[in-house]
Parts: sequence; structure tokens; C-alpha cells
Amino acid sequence: MKWRFRSIIFVTLLILCLGLLAAGCGSKQTNSGQGEKKDKLKVAFVYPGAKDDFGWATTQENARKKLMKEFPDVQFTAVENIPEGSDSARTFTQLCEQGYKLIIASSFGYQDAVHEVAKKYPDVKFLHCVGTKTAPNVSTYFGKMYQLRYLSGILAGKITKSNIIGYTAAYPVPACISGINAFTLGVKSVNPNAKVKVVWTNTWYDPAVEKEAAKSLLDAGADIISMHQDTPQGLIAAAERGKYGFGYDNDMTSFAPKAAITSLYWDWTKIFAPEVQAVLDGTWKSQRIFKGLEVPGFLNLAPYGPMVPEDAKKLVEEKKALMESQKWDVFTGPIKDQNGQIRVKEGERLSDDDIWGMNWLVEGVEGKLPQ
Repeated sequence: MKWRFRSIIFVTLLILCLGLLAAGCGSKQTNSGQGEKKDKLKVAFVYPGAKDDFGWATTQENARKKLMKEFPDVQFTAVENIPEGSDSARTFTQLCEQGYKLIIASSFGYQDAVHEVAKKYPDVKFLHCVGTKTAPNVSTYFGKMYQLRYLSGILAGKITKSNIIGYTAAYPVPACISGINAFTLGVKSVNPNAKVKVVWTNTWYDPAVEKEAAKSLLDAGADIISMHQDTPQGLIAAAERGKYGFGYDNDMTSFAPKAAITSLYWDWTKIFAPEVQAVLDGTWKSQRIFKGLEVPGFLNLAPYGPMVPEDAKKLVEEKKALMESQKWDVFTGPIKDQNGQIRVKEGERLSDDDIWGMNWLVEGVEGKLPQ
């Protein structure tokens, strides 16, 4: 009986051992065949204003929604109304702690906070808009919107009757300054008698302030309003006075169908999609992203309004084709600043670094850079 009992125990233990061995082999085979399951990539967009501002944040939000379809296995989220400045570091830190591995900081004023948090979370990648510095895990991004500014300047120069064109601008950062300069160069290329009046609002997103700034320019004789702001209020102000204007960031024609000359707008998926893919592939690297019309579909002009003459359309298409081919660009000399000093000699062309750091205004601009 003892022998039989011991035999039963031995057989039972043998079966259990063989079972565990088989299970172990099966598990190993599964892992080698399929690999360990990776965590879903999490990507966050951070906006300084409301994502339905119909301007800057909305155009980034449109890109986020497109990316959700293009990358169904990636988790995308948006955080809106995060003021620029040091307090934004709290938001970036929370996103890092929540496992987000790519954070798109969509405004210049986040720069210090982005770099502060990036040092603490080296495994998190950041894309910072219009930034002036990079880091091992921080890239900067923007587009050569100044190219479309130049083209819109041609339209304004052809259409204006008063030869006074208004321009509301948020802050004296290179993105705004290069846009004002390019717009003015476009105006002056077809209308040497015209001038561009600039009013600084010191805000990206404040509909009331933006509208009042545009109205002050209209009061000063402007019959066209251009803008570097986040909402369509400048265009709306022009429409209310029976004048013309440009939309920016999105196609804003619907806000003032009779007043909109055109809108200058982005498709940010052209920039963001390769960055998301690079993170997924493990090939992401820090860089300064500064693309223009050479990227098909990135920078766009909305359909022209009925006030645009045919000769202006033709000239715009000719200049646009040159920039697409990269045979010519806006900041090709000779170019003088407001004081009459030659900033770009004849035959020379500003580099991307020069444009990225631009801190002077061209001849023909009325208004000074805030100190």
C-alpha cells in the first residue's frame, strides 16, 4: 500500500512538472512570435486659448482630429486655455506624469516652461511652436507663412484705394515680424505709394482687443485689414465698415463673405504626421522644423473674393510657383529697413536663421517694435 501510495504521488508530481514545463515553453514561443505588447503612444496638444477660437487653436485642433484617423492606435488629447508663462509648466508636468510621450506646445510663450519640464522628463518628446532654441528632446516647429504674407500683400497693394493698409499683430516675435515685413514687401512690389500701419495688441487671443485694434486702423484711413491674431475679429471689423480684410490660420470667409479677400491657412498634419510616425518608429530626433510652400498642401490660400482683379491672381500664382520650386524667396535683396539701412544686399537672400531671428521692420511699415 505504501509503495502504491508513493507511486501515485510520484506520477502526480511528474505530471505537474511536465505541465509547468509545457506551459513555460508555450509562453516562451508566444513571446518570441508576437513580442511584448507595447503601451499605446499618447500625444497631447496644449493650446493657450479655446480650441474653438476659429483661428490658431482650431487649425491645430483640426490637425489633431485628422491624426486620430491616420493613427487609430495612438491616443490623442487636447488641453485648452492654458496661459503662457511659468504656470504652464504644471500642465506639462501633469501630462508627462500621465504617460504622454509627445507633447505639442502650440505657442511661443510656453518656451521656458517646455525646457524646464523637458529636462526632468528626458524620455518625453516636445514640439514647441516658434521656439528659438532646441534641446535633445525638444524640437521647434513653424511654417514659412511669410511666403503667403507676401502673396497677400500683392493682393492688398492691388486692391487698396486709400493706400493705407492696416495690420494687427500680437507680439514682436520673429514669426510676427517676418510676416509684417513680407506682407509689406508684397504690397510695395505692386504699389510703391502704399504704406502698412501696424498696431500691436500684446495678445494672441482676445476678440475684443483684436477688434478694437482693427477699428483704430480703419479710423486712421485703412481700407484693408491684415492680421496675425487668433480670431476673425479684424476681418469682421473691416466688414462692418464696408472694407476688406484677410483671414488667418483658417478659412474665415464665412465670417465676412463680402469682405474676405482670401484667408491664409495651415494644414498642420503635413508637419505633425511625420513627427508622430518618427516617435512610433523610434527614429525621432530634435530639429528645427521650418517648412514652406515646397511642402504640398501645408500652406494654403482660400478662394479669392470677387474684389480680386485677374492680373493680381496671375501675379500671385507666378510668385507662388517660384517659391514652391525654391528658385526665389521673399527676403531676397535689396531690402532696406525703416531707417533706410540696407539689410539685404542685392543678389543676397536671408537664411532661415536670419528669418527665424528677425528683429527689424522693412521700409514702408508705419509703427515701431515695442521695447
